[in-house]
Amino acid sequence: MALDVIKNFDEDTRAYYIQPIGEIDIHTSNQFKGILIDAIEEKKSDLVVDGENLDYIDSTGLGVLISALKKSQELEKEIKVINLKPSIKKLFSLTSLDKVFKIEG
Repeated sequence: MALDVIKNFDEDTRAYYIQPIGEIDIHTSNQFKGILIDAIEEKKSDLVVDGENLDYIDSTGLGVLISALKKSQELEKEIKVINLKPSIKKLFSLTSLDKVFKIEG
């Protein structure tokens, strides 16, 4: 499966909303990393990753999120993850990434 990503900047909250649609895996993780890093560097703002339409994420995808988190922390910004499906939320819990990322919904 492929990955589409919707990226919008919200002027009110001064945050980029990133919505991955599909799967983030070894085949799509570089694409996703590029989008996240570009968003962080473009506005130097917080990111909100909306997982409502994320069907799957593997370890390379989690690594991309960790890389983006490190980059955002260098700029004293944060990444919030929202609307994860139960199976993906469980993966964040099993890997203890639920203690690293702000997760809502």
